[in-house]
Amino acid sequence: MATFIPRKVFPALDSLPRSYFLGHHKAGLAKMRTMLSHIDLIIECRDYRIPLASRNPLFEENLAGRERLIVFTKQDLGSERKAKDKTRERLIQTSQRPASALFSDYKDKFSIRKILDFARTHATSADSLTGSRMMIVGMPNVGKSSLLNALRGVGVHKGKVAHTGAQPGVTRKIGTTVKIIEGEESGEGVYLMDTPGVFIPYVPDAEAMLKLALCGSVKDTIIAPTTLADYLLYHLNLYDASVYREYESPTNDVIRLLQSTARKTGRLQKGGQPDLEASALWLIQRWRNGHLGRFVLDDVTEETLEAQRYANEKVAISLNQGRKMVKEMRKQKSREKHLNAF
Repeated sequence: MATFIPRKVFPALDSLPRSYFLGHHKAGLAKMRTMLSHIDLIIECRDYRIPLASRNPLFEENLAGRERLIVFTKQDLGSERKAKDKTRERLIQTSQRPASALFSDYKDKFSIRKILDFARTHATSADSLTGSRMMIVGMPNVGKSSLLNALRGVGVHKGKVAHTGAQPGVTRKIGTTVKIIEGEESGEGVYLMDTPGVFIPYVPDAEAMLKLALCGSVKDTIIAPTTLADYLLYHLNLYDASVYREYESPTNDVIRLLQSTARKTGRLQKGGQPDLEASALWLIQRWRNGHLGRFVLDDVTEETLEAQRYANEKVAISLNQGRKMVKEMRKQKSREKHLNAF
């Protein structure tokens, strides 16, 4: 039997949509700016599986002037708790300085207590009689609301207050502040404000858009599910092709994998034809829930982190620039469609 050789690179897809910046993203960001004077700590969430791609420079540009804690959420979905994971985490923490960085799994009380300890220390240093107000921000569907609920549950032993869901856009408006740490004699405690996820106006790197889509930061209708499944297959093969062995033998052919998956899971259309789209969405969700390996999509090295630090020194792309780029892409697609009609 021939030895299976996985793809080393994923083919460039320049025609991919590069934006998911919606009206409530813009409105939410504007509202955050107006409330900044009442906030003394920004907790910015990024997805552990895409620590580079899930950074949104709009937060640094629009919410500057406040101490920042970066929390890399969904650690349980990207880490196997091996030495390589610890090494990566140390690299990430060093790269975020002077901001602090922590890693969390909302189901793990130990990691939640670390964030609460940071918030408590910060609030104590602020020494405010009216308590400490903090704001949680991040890209869509990075786990902000789940983290807020966990902080509230562990911190003050209260139930969920923020709605959560598998698709982005569950939180569309800035919510009221909720208490996450009880006050002591000298203060009212610590309060945290939930906010809607805010996407980047324009994603210049097509592969970064694939990563964001695969992790659920955009709705599953924005990029074709079969394309996302192919990108997932590319990463599964680099990680360990045996994770999908119950559906198909190691392959670089996504259609072959989806056909086998459809037959073995009963996802069939009329006439017994495999439903490729339904099978693609099912496989993607299996990975998102940690059932097809736990690994990081971004290549995290000193070099890639240095490149991001360099990018941080530049002014974040403006909303107008983003709109112009998106319009130009739409015009180009329209021109290509018109030419193909002849």
